[in-house]
Amino acid sequence: MIVLIAPEEDIRNELVILNQLFEAGLEYYHLRKPKKNYQEHCDYLDQVNTKYHSRIVVHFFHELINEYNLKGIHFQEQKRRDHIDNPGQYFKGLNMYGKTISSSFHDPDDLDHCEFEFDYHLLSPVFSSISKEGYKGKGFDINYIDKRIIGMGGVTTDNLPEFDKLGFKGVGVLGGIWNHNKPVKAFKKMKSHFEQ
Repeated sequence: MIVLIAPEEDIRNELVILNQLFEAGLEYYHLRKPKKNYQEHCDYLDQVNTKYHSRIVVHFFHELINEYNLKGIHFQEQKRRDHIDNPGQYFKGLNMYGKTISSSFHDPDDLDHCEFEFDYHLLSPVFSSISKEGYKGKGFDINYIDKRIIGMGGVTTDNLPEFDKLGFKGVGVLGGIWNHNKPVKAFKKMKSHFEQ
C-alpha cells in the first residue's frame, strides 16, 4: 500500500503530476496543505478529475467529506488526542459511511495502545526524512503490533524491502516522489514492489 502525502507548499505542475499518478494507479492521496484555507482546499479539489476524488483523504476541514466524494479523513496526532476520546461527538455532522479514518503516530507504543480502530495508521519517522531536514529516522520494528501500519520517513524506491522487514504494510511517501525528477516513474517502481 502506498500513501502519497501532498507537498506542503504547492509545486510546479503539481496537479498535472497528481492526475498522472492517479492514472498510474495511486489509491491513497493525503491532501495535507496546512496553509490553505477551506476555499483553497475546494479550489484544489476542483482541479482534480472528479473520478479520482474517491482516492483523496483530507487532513484539514474534515467537513469536506460532506461536499466531495472523498476516500476519508485523517487525524494528525494532536487532533486525534483532542477529539478521539469522544468520537461519537466528533463524527456527528460528518457523512462517514464507507469512508476511511486514519491517524498519524510518532511512537509505536501509543499506536499499539490506541483503542480507536483506525483503518490504517501512519508511523514516522522510520528513516531520516527526505522532505524535512533534521527529522532523524528511528527504525521502528513493529512486527509485534497487529494493526495496519504504514511507515513514513525517508521512503525511496530502494529501501522498500527494509520497511517490509520492520513489519510495515505499506509506505507513506512525500519527498521520495515529489522531489524525484521523474515522480510517476518512481511511483510505478514503488507500486510494482507492493504488487509482488
